[in-house]
Amino acid sequence: MITIIGSGKVGGDAALFSALKKLDDQILLLDVAKGLPQGEAMDINHMLSEQGIDVEVKGSNDYEDIRGSNIVVVVAGSARKPGMTRMDLLKINASIVKSVTENIKKYADDSMIIPVSNPLDPMAYITQKVSGFDRSRVFGMGGMLDLSRFRQFIHESTGHSRDSIRGLVIGEHGENMLPLPRFSSVSGIPLSSFLPKEKLDEIVVNTKQVAAKVIELKGATVHAPGNAISAIIETVVRDRKQVIPVATYLDGEYGHSDVTIGVPAVIGKNGVEKIIELDLNDEERTMFDKGVANVKDALSGIQI
Repeated sequence: MITIIGSGKVGGDAALFSALKKLDDQILLLDVAKGLPQGEAMDINHMLSEQGIDVEVKGSNDYEDIRGSNIVVVVAGSARKPGMTRMDLLKINASIVKSVTENIKKYADDSMIIPVSNPLDPMAYITQKVSGFDRSRVFGMGGMLDLSRFRQFIHESTGHSRDSIRGLVIGEHGENMLPLPRFSSVSGIPLSSFLPKEKLDEIVVNTKQVAAKVIELKGATVHAPGNAISAIIETVVRDRKQVIPVATYLDGEYGHSDVTIGVPAVIGKNGVEKIIELDLNDEERTMFDKGVANVKDALSGIQI
């Protein structure tokens, strides 16, 4: 069973995309708001019925119902609003994520946890520490979402098929994220063969800023994060061994320890099966280290 804790727009979309991909026979939406997860489950089931998809989505307000979950997604918490940074949500969401994680540990202690709540990297760290789970079983969603935006800007700039585009975004899921044009390509051809440095720099800036633009225009980001969650779940469920960026706990990798931040990792049925260490240049290393410092500074004021 896949459980999604937090039944707002992103949680609902994550359940919808996971059901459409038939990632499990049962998907549970859980929320403290009475009626919300039940109503969302009904709505999704009605659509699945017309599609002929035999996945059952259920809604609940009771943590005991998460027993038997293989994967638990944590979307619970306050959402980012226009004008806010992800870090503005730190104190609001830290206590929520801590409480949610304690319940996961109590009722689904064999599960993998995918934190999604912002600010993502500190929330993933809190999840890992509070749960006490092996680091392979806790991996946050941020980089996968950033990557979807990065690939779209590459598509817009080159005009080439989205399917042929490969990219990578690591580091903090925030203002210090690190899109990597040097590790990106179109059908295996380096991106630098298609675009000049000035255009690559523009794409990097746009990738960092576009979430705020979407929030300004429509109030929230919904479909891209919902899909990114389902993409990570699919990689686990189908044991695809796909290399994707996830926020995971570092223990010496990239020269850092006791911090959770986005890095490329092999994701399969056992969760994070291997962390890939890239040979970053000085400019990339500086930005990555800046993100690490920002995450550690944020966590210094949080009681775990």
